[in-house]
Amino acid sequence: MSQLGQPVRAGRQNQQPQTNEYDDGPFTFRPATKDGAKARVSIQGVSGSGKTWTSLSLAHGLAEGQKFAVIDTERGAASLYIGERGIQFDVLQMHRYDPRDLVKALAAAAQAGYGVVMVDSLSHFWKGTDGTLDQVEKAKSKYGGNSFAGWKDGTPMQNEMVEALLAYPGHVVVTMRSQTEWVLQENDRGRKEPTMVGMRAEQRKGIEYEFGVAAEMDINNRLRFLKSRCPALHQQVLDKPDGNRDIAKPLLDWLNDGGKPVDTSAWIDAASATEATTDSLLSLYREVEAASALATPLMHPQTGEPTSLGAYIKERGTALKNAQQ
Repeated sequence: MSQLGQPVRAGRQNQQPQTNEYDDGPFTFRPATKDGAKARVSIQGVSGSGKTWTSLSLAHGLAEGQKFAVIDTERGAASLYIGERGIQFDVLQMHRYDPRDLVKALAAAAQAGYGVVMVDSLSHFWKGTDGTLDQVEKAKSKYGGNSFAGWKDGTPMQNEMVEALLAYPGHVVVTMRSQTEWVLQENDRGRKEPTMVGMRAEQRKGIEYEFGVAAEMDINNRLRFLKSRCPALHQQVLDKPDGNRDIAKPLLDWLNDGGKPVDTSAWIDAASATEATTDSLLSLYREVEAASALATPLMHPQTGEPTSLGAYIKERGTALKNAQQ
């Protein structure tokens, strides 16, 4: 029997969501540019396919000689490659995989100024301890044991995590485990033999297509691009790829062709400025919104808690407006 209780009839005034000038902005078209565009790459594969090493090499190339950050859920697997071919990075080991913790880690990386972040692997934040599936399971008790209703809590966590990844103020590379299956395939001698193949990524269905470049690797260390907005990589198949030379270089050439860098710290400084006004903050919000950067993760300049750039600007603007009333 349902434990949700009887429905409560709400007054008409409570049925409409409250909006304000930040949420209810104009629909304004602007000239399209590649300014501030960053790499968003996912590489999925079966165990032993080489996705960690390929992703590290790719991140190293995107970092252009600078240290990058690795958010590690694979018990130090990435750190085994430190120093190989000059690769240097700082690592954050994670042992619980609440999607909100990944948002916090990204905010910390942004505050530290890492131009490239690699997540190895994103799959844990889906089905690992405290991952999205765990969050849904925990939440269902609030809805009479209804697992489907538990997604009311799980979906926003998952979506905010993805938004933080896509809005990170630097390049992002993620690995994902592939669900595996053994199938009979013909070998080079014409005989059938069992071969491990990867199916879809161990994450929410279709997540790989949120990234500008998505690739899969097989047990023979062959990489195939599933999707690429970068024309040079479109439908390419690479045997034993060098992530730096084969992926990072053409990707950076494409991103930098006609695009100018955008410094998100300037937006944060403008939002934090003591001389900021309600009008200047609203204008800043629209500028950040036009750049698709509202979800940019950052540490709140006053509280030190993780938030987003859009939420921080809105908070300051709303506080100033309330103080004037």
